[in-house]
Amino acid sequence: MRPTAKDLAEAAGLSLATVDRVLNDRPNVSPRAVRSVNEAIERIGFIRNPAAVSLARNKSYRFRFVLPTSGDLYLAELIHRVEEARVSMKGDLIDLDFVQIPIDDPHKVAKYLADIDENEFDGIAMMAPESPQVRDAIGRLIERGVKFVQFLSGQEKLPTADFVGVDNYAAGATAAKIIGRFVGRRAGKVLIVAETMQSLDSIQRRFGFDDIVNSQFPHLQCLPSVETHGDERRATQILQRVLENNQEVAAIYVLSSEARIPLEGAASFTDLQKITVVVHERTPFSERGLRDASVDAVIAQDPGHAVRSAIRIMRARTDFREPHAAQDKIRIEVLLKENL
Repeated sequence: MRPTAKDLAEAAGLSLATVDRVLNDRPNVSPRAVRSVNEAIERIGFIRNPAAVSLARNKSYRFRFVLPTSGDLYLAELIHRVEEARVSMKGDLIDLDFVQIPIDDPHKVAKYLADIDENEFDGIAMMAPESPQVRDAIGRLIERGVKFVQFLSGQEKLPTADFVGVDNYAAGATAAKIIGRFVGRRAGKVLIVAETMQSLDSIQRRFGFDDIVNSQFPHLQCLPSVETHGDERRATQILQRVLENNQEVAAIYVLSSEARIPLEGAASFTDLQKITVVVHERTPFSERGLRDASVDAVIAQDPGHAVRSAIRIMRARTDFREPHAAQDKIRIEVLLKENL
């Protein structure tokens, strides 16, 4: 049978009242008692009940997702999944919301993090740009006791923060393998498009992509990354210029999460069905692309899984538990027309 609090008290050699104070993080408990209870938990396999702990504290979990204001179809899908979780997890005493902020200015992002009241939120999950200012602001927020999850994009050198998302180096390497196999032996150029190359996930995907192409498909030439900044007019102008000056483009790789703007721009000047196209994230646009053969493969991560994993991690950290690593690992999925 599952060990009870009474079993834990006997194993720790303490009163049930003392064990209850340790489990519910109440004051007036000696470090020795805390250590004895934690050792007994490991020894007898006692499993804490997070909902019961929250009830005992007479409080709910307060979590927030911080998302960018700029985005397209994939951002809309993330927002939908957060709203879905907000409704479904009310019964688990989770008070969940989200805000959208501009992320193009790292100083403003850092100020937003600095203004967060640690007494208002237990955890923050954020799609944050890679910058020293944001990284330092996250570190200071964690020092104030707020649990932090780097959501889908992360900062380097932040061992105290958790990360939810795919291995972006592996995702880029997967895209390169697919393009290399689909193009075959004919020589050609690969047009690589990103919303911005300032984000760590874009940089890591580019590294993974280049490593595989250079080592396994030397007949393909990777062009310098093109940045659209989410601007349709800019994307169309830049892609027209690149395609006019590079007639040998055999493939397009969109390494950011939003494929609609760059592919609609490219489609104005080239027939996407005659070249290999690989994009990231499943959206209504990328699904249509798979069906009409203007997109050959989509490298995806389940947005619902990502949202739920971020919530589970914040809840575990708030309860001073280790997250379930296997449960919260986000898989890289490869979608083709045939398995859509």
